[in-house]
Amino acid sequence: MIDAELEGAHVFITGRRKTELDAAVETIGSATAVIGDIADLADLDRLYEAVRDRGQGLDVLFANASVAAFFPLEQITEEHFDTLFGINVRGTLFTVQKALPLLNDGASVILNGSTNVDVGAEAFGVYAASKAATRSFARTWANELKGRGIRVNAVTPGPTDTPGLSGLAPDPEQAVGLRQHLAAQVPLGRLAHPEEIAAAVAFLASGQSSFITGSSLYVDGGMNHI
Repeated sequence: MIDAELEGAHVFITGRRKTELDAAVETIGSATAVIGDIADLADLDRLYEAVRDRGQGLDVLFANASVAAFFPLEQITEEHFDTLFGINVRGTLFTVQKALPLLNDGASVILNGSTNVDVGAEAFGVYAASKAATRSFARTWANELKGRGIRVNAVTPGPTDTPGLSGLAPDPEQAVGLRQHLAAQVPLGRLAHPEEIAAAVAFLASGQSSFITGSSLYVDGGMNHI
């Protein structure tokens, strides 16, 4: 259940695919969608111009956009590296930096991490490194923004049942195998539901986590701890 203080909030969302954005707006209700790529600073400027026009600032910022792909060390290309670091690291950094004038004092900033930071999964080195940078950002920014009462935390999901997870496999049959393989590594014996990750984000966004900053909240079914 979403914390009461978050109910009734107006949500701004951004992404590169209009169809998915439109569907999200319909699901959320009180939301504004701005098409854009967070790796493009001009697109970020357009997003925050929409926020500024509403005139109420930001109480919560969830910087969750990221991409992933399997590439073993010998196959890593400049394009692969630039794409992942461009969105996962550069995009996250400027998403937060450009939001600073709009963040209300006492706001909550949440970054999207990954359990892959800890496990050294084969062929996932660039992705894991990008998420290690995200974890480092959360610690540093929590320290830098403490004077305004702004909390910065990371949420660290385990494998989650989303289209993006299946998209890591080259075909539907291998996607099934990937999902089964990942679920078998989770002590709870299954993939996370997206709603379970959302509940953790809502907790970090709410006043219920008012004494938590610089932390990483693992929502991984025990995968990295048992």
